[in-house]
Amino acid sequence: MREGWCGDDHLIIFAESEVDPVSERYAMPALLPGYRILGLRGWDDFIVQDAVGRSYSIPTVPLDLQYLSPFNISPNVTLLKDERFEGKIKWYVKPTAFGGDPKAEDNITWVSHEQHAQLVRWWNNLYRSMKSPPKRM
Repeated sequence: MREGWCGDDHLIIFAESEVDPVSERYAMPALLPGYRILGLRGWDDFIVQDAVGRSYSIPTVPLDLQYLSPFNISPNVTLLKDERFEGKIKWYVKPTAFGGDPKAEDNITWVSHEQHAQLVRWWNNLYRSMKSPPKRM
C-alpha cells in the first residue's frame, strides 16, 4: 500500500497482492459485484476496476453504480508522503449521503483501515435496506 498526495487528491493505492483481500474486506462481491478496489481517492471515494480493466471513482457510501465516474491513474504514480495521515482514513460520522455536514468538525473522525471497512459495509447495507422495497408476506 502506498499513500500520499497527488496534486489536490490524497490517494491510497493498494499493491496488486492487496487488491483481492481488500476487496473482500469491504464486501465488494456483495456491494458492487464485478468490481475490485484499487485504492481510495480523497478518503471519500474508492478507486475501483471492472472485469475488463477499466477504472473508476465511486463514493464509498453509497456504493451504487449510478455514481461510477471514469478515473484513470497510473499504477506508478508518484505520491507525496504525508506522515500526518499514514494509516488513517477520514470518515464522516454521519455520511453526507445521509445528510451529514462535511464541514462540521464534530462530523469528522479518523479511523483505521479495518474500522473503515466495517463502516463502509454497515452504511452501505443501511442504504440498500432503505432503498429496497419492503418484502411482502
